[in-house]
Amino acid sequence: QSYCHRLQHDMYFLTSTSRLNEQVVDKIVLQLNRVYPQILTNEEAEKFRNPKASLHTRLSDLLKHLQKKGDRHCQEFYRALQINAEQLFNDLPSRKILKTPDPTEIDTDKEQYMLNDRGPVFFLACFSVAAGLALFWYCCNSETQVIGRARRVLGFSPIIIGRHVRNICMLYLEDISRN
Repeated sequence: QSYCHRLQHDMYFLTSTSRLNEQVVDKIVLQLNRVYPQILTNEEAEKFRNPKASLHTRLSDLLKHLQKKGDRHCQEFYRALQINAEQLFNDLPSRKILKTPDPTEIDTDKEQYMLNDRGPVFFLACFSVAAGLALFWYCCNSETQVIGRARRVLGFSPIIIGRHVRNICMLYLEDISRN
């Protein structure tokens, strides 16, 4: 969609009461007058900054003037609006149409929430089960001599594992080593 069509679509939204105040309109007109490429001549800028005319009239005339000049001028208006009134720029109806999500596109914010909605307790539980299964598989594998290694690891782990759990594991390892 061209910038002229977007501006025509946004015109009512921009000219409605209390959307743009006089200072912001003046900043936009000055930016369009002073920034390269110069969109408004000095005479046009004075006309659109005339305090004798109402803000609604000046803004409507400015938007119509920019639409007549072409797509590049409308694009520069949107750039000036974004710089001087970013919140209003983000609320434009044409921006909301551009922001509508593609149904085939993945919403990363929603996907992030979906992956993280279980919390840290779930992660710790899964990690504990995985670590326990790995330790059990490592200790029960008959091809490796792990009893001595496991005894050393479990012997130095009263901080990690409770004392009673460590004693049970040690008894289990000694029982396995006798068989």
